[in-house]
Amino acid sequence: MECDLKALRMSPAFRSLLLPICQRPTSSVQLHKKISLSSRSLLLSVKLKPSSCAALEAFDLNPISDLALSDVSNSETQLHEVRVNNGSSTNEEMVGSNVKTRPRVFDSKKRLIHYSAMLRTCVLQGSLNEGKAIHGQVIKNGIDPDSHLWVSLVNVYGKCGDCGCARKVLDEMPERDIVSWTTLIQGFVVKGFGVDAVKLFCEMKKDGTRANEFALATGLKACSLCFDLGFGKQLHAEAVKLGFFSDVFVGSALVGLYAKCGEMVLADTVLFCMPEQNVVSWNALLNGYAQEGDGKQVLKLFCRMTESEMRLSKFTLSTVLKGCANSGNLRGGQFLHSLAIKSGCEIDEFLGCSLVDMYSKCGMAIDAVKVFRRIKNPDVVAWSAIITCLDQQGQCQEVAELFREMISTGISPNQFSLSSIISAATDLKDLHFGESVHAFAWKYGCESDISVSNALITMYMKIGRVLDGAQVFEAMTDRDLISWNSLLSGTHNHEICDLGPRIFHQMLVEGFKPNMYSFISVLRSCSSLLDVGLGKQVHAHIVKTSLDDNDFVGTALIDMYAKIRFLEDAVIAFNKLSIRDLFIWTVIITGYAQTDQAEKAVACFSQMQQEGVKPNEFALAGCLSACSRIAMLENGRQLHSMAIKSGHLGDLFVSSALVDMYAKCGCIGDAEDIFAGLVSRDTVSWNIMICGYSQYGRGEKAVEAFSTMLNEGTIPDEVTFIGILSACSHLGLVEEGKKHFDSLSKVFRITPTIEHYACMVDILVRAGKFNEAESFIETMKLTSYPIIWETVLGACKMYGNVEFGETAAKKLFELKPEMDSTYILLSNIFAVKGRWDDVSKVRKLMSSQGVKKEPGCSWVEVDGQVNTFVSQDGSHPRIRDIHLKLEELGEKLNSVGYIPETEDVLHNITEREKNEHLQYHSERLALAFSLISTNPPKTIRIFKNLRICGDCHKVMKLISEVTNREIVVRDVKRFHHFKSGTCSCNDFW
Repeated sequence: MECDLKALRMSPAFRSLLLPICQRPTSSVQLHKKISLSSRSLLLSVKLKPSSCAALEAFDLNPISDLALSDVSNSETQLHEVRVNNGSSTNEEMVGSNVKTRPRVFDSKKRLIHYSAMLRTCVLQGSLNEGKAIHGQVIKNGIDPDSHLWVSLVNVYGKCGDCGCARKVLDEMPERDIVSWTTLIQGFVVKGFGVDAVKLFCEMKKDGTRANEFALATGLKACSLCFDLGFGKQLHAEAVKLGFFSDVFVGSALVGLYAKCGEMVLADTVLFCMPEQNVVSWNALLNGYAQEGDGKQVLKLFCRMTESEMRLSKFTLSTVLKGCANSGNLRGGQFLHSLAIKSGCEIDEFLGCSLVDMYSKCGMAIDAVKVFRRIKNPDVVAWSAIITCLDQQGQCQEVAELFREMISTGISPNQFSLSSIISAATDLKDLHFGESVHAFAWKYGCESDISVSNALITMYMKIGRVLDGAQVFEAMTDRDLISWNSLLSGTHNHEICDLGPRIFHQMLVEGFKPNMYSFISVLRSCSSLLDVGLGKQVHAHIVKTSLDDNDFVGTALIDMYAKIRFLEDAVIAFNKLSIRDLFIWTVIITGYAQTDQAEKAVACFSQMQQEGVKPNEFALAGCLSACSRIAMLENGRQLHSMAIKSGHLGDLFVSSALVDMYAKCGCIGDAEDIFAGLVSRDTVSWNIMICGYSQYGRGEKAVEAFSTMLNEGTIPDEVTFIGILSACSHLGLVEEGKKHFDSLSKVFRITPTIEHYACMVDILVRAGKFNEAESFIETMKLTSYPIIWETVLGACKMYGNVEFGETAAKKLFELKPEMDSTYILLSNIFAVKGRWDDVSKVRKLMSSQGVKKEPGCSWVEVDGQVNTFVSQDGSHPRIRDIHLKLEELGEKLNSVGYIPETEDVLHNITEREKNEHLQYHSERLALAFSLISTNPPKTIRIFKNLRICGDCHKVMKLISEVTNREIVVRDVKRFHHFKSGTCSCNDFW
């Protein structure tokens, strides 16, 4: 016996299992002498498992009687007898170590019939091991299979999942006919190996075997699996040529092929050319239209099908429901639901899942839940369907509750339900719940499923657990593009944004082709990194992959360029978009506003409205920000009106932007009114008011606002302290300024920035405490910052402190030699003291360094139009009227004792020329234009790109008195409100 087991190539473990139950004389189990060479090779190729070996021996010990062989219908019972436990059988008696059996004799033909029947039963039950055992018995008994048994062997291996052995059996067949070929091809088709099945069909043709209707139908199914439309059309032609086109199986297979490949016209033509249609062919056509999302055609065909008195089945209803789901046809779906109830169809798991899917995709989550609750014993598929439905509808909390309910009923989750649960945990941002689901995935063996792993990566990345997401990614043995995209999805955070480009690069190295989600994620990382070079490389890759016309990718590109301040590139991408939604308009408007292109931002806002896109609160806030930057008061007021009409005035972003706009346009009273009406006031809105008061010269109001802010429990930030320290500087509140500066770090735990130190220096030097300021600068090690010395130099000009002014100027010449204001201020300091030689030296130094004074530019808004003026400019349409007005004003100024301060003019020209030069400064041109274009008592508002010069400041005060007009000038530093001959800055700016 041991020798025989070795001949079967059994391992020692298998022999130890079989020897105790199979002790008998060796001669009774020797291989039959007449076994053919082919049978022997087959025996060696069959890998028998322990249960199969046990069945093989038991079958040999218990031959079936002739009576048994004559009744093929008993094959399932006989197969059960083959499945012995440790070799025991009802027909055997164990006496010591020997087995007594009743001798049975039967002829070979019946034996072949019996084996074929047994193999057929194995196919029905999917019992590969028992099929192998029977095959082994055939070989051991030296039986030469007939054609039917050969086909049965091919069939059992093919349909039970061992296509390799099925092919080996076919190769060993002495004569291969159409039945054996078709059986093998069908086995490959059943297992989903479409490409291999098509190759087998081609091999069959080369072998000279002529296809019949069954072979053609099977070949067409193989083409459907691998979407091989070309070969499918060849088989169509062959079916017509051989006269099998009218066969219902061939016709149904053709309909299925064309429908699955999206050739709906051909599928439709084939179906209605068939002399006889069956449910299979109808369902194939219905399914094709359902996949296309053509719900109307699906319902139309369904009605035509019912008119032909075709029997209604759950599979048909399910297919039509899928069509309604894909097209969002709720009424059609509800009609089918009522039809199913009227026709008496039980709403079981199969039909219930289709109904749940239909209601889900039509946005009717409540109805989907109602259908689910009526399923008597929902299985995991039904549970997964309703969980996925609620997840897609964004009902995350309900998803979590359903998951707990499913677990409590004893249903084990599968990969689909787990993926949806993880998605819900992601939306809930509930890390604890997500980790619990992760544990369930491990418990139920789904952690290696690619969809579950991808969902877990997305969850961890979006919740901010990047390391956990990376660990799940690294543990994956099989990754797809979704895996890489999931990993990329969480890398745009500012702290880890550098990971995005590295992951993207590695993805390319490993041969993955990025899609739009890949590009969107990596572009967001480029935005966070402010890396335009990398962004342009990604843009080039987008063009190469032909995704530059994709609106989603285009939106990400525009957002990236806008945030990096490359507006020209952003506009190019913007103009290529086929659909420009509100988000992308807002990105462009905000981008223009943030890059000081306010006029373009306003124009863009107007164009957006003309194209029918209604602005939301973010678009309004972005455009208001643009109006603030160049003080477009009239446009700002129009936006204010629009905010009221659209109901966005209560939005904190819009209201804060309005406060900022009015404050920066010099309408501090309007800013106060909006601020007072805010329902809730955050740190940003308080900062706007405090800084507005400070810039407007209302230091007392700024200090009062800061105190109220603290009393209301609002926590100040860095900007708040810049505002309050500036207010203390303007008011000369040295001690209070020191107290606020100390509280910055000691009370509010804010690390002072260089702007805070500059404010503190400004407080000291404005109060004339130059020695204390110098000591503060040395102690805090601030000597390397230009902003500190700019502050000192400005105060030295006001106080005439030549020595400290020279020190500050020398430092600025070293740190920022290109800054023109340094030369101008130092020259003014020397001029006041009459040191004209030093003035000349400063001018020469400025010339030798190639530094030119930045042209003064002022603008004023009249009747909604912004009018811009440059010093000595004569291009304005009303320049003659403006000059006449200036001459008139000059006479009035002379009458009240005006003497020009020509030391502000650094050009080497005559005194008369200096006077004329001062007369045509940009702010004076703007003032003259405003006076001839507006009537009292309207306030004149002028905006200037530089600090207002001393002579113009003096002129503005006098003109406000002689014309009885209020004039507001906003220069680069602050507001100057001139009224009745005085200024809000108290002549200190």
